[in-house]
Amino acid sequence: MKYIIFSDIHGSASRTKKVLEIFEKEQCDKMIILGDVLYHGPRNDLPEGHGPKEVVTLLNHYKDRIICVRGNCEAEVDQMVLEFACMETYTRIIEGERTLFATHGHHYSPEKLPMLKAGDVFLYGHTHLWELSEKEGIRICNPGSISLPKENRPATYALYNEGKLSVYTLEGECLAQE
Repeated sequence: MKYIIFSDIHGSASRTKKVLEIFEKEQCDKMIILGDVLYHGPRNDLPEGHGPKEVVTLLNHYKDRIICVRGNCEAEVDQMVLEFACMETYTRIIEGERTLFATHGHHYSPEKLPMLKAGDVFLYGHTHLWELSEKEGIRICNPGSISLPKENRPATYALYNEGKLSVYTLEGECLAQE
């Protein structure tokens, strides 16, 4: 399976369109969305291209190809308009002997890992800062944010393909790979 992994959309329709173009171009099987889909939160400015209703329409078109977890900005009303599950704190994706554990990052984090084994993958968002690292044999990936990256970093996403992780800017520059 080939997955595109992204997080922290915060209602940006323009960035959602861009990541969906990449999804199609890369011929990914599924997308893993690590939360904070529609709402921008009280601490953030409105993201570029803010249009949560348009984000709903764009993502619902791909509802059968989305794996999504709840971020700290999700609300019950979001599930009323999104046609794919988005309210679980985490999900596990089993790929052979490997588990991909996907969460937003405000309950589980690299400092508070769930029960995983060496070779498994921990996917999280929340910080708006991309990361590709390893801790005790567990591979850790934060794809950053496609709409509100922090610390003057570019908007980023990750790809998981044939067991390998890579982080890219929305413009296609590879920032890190295994």
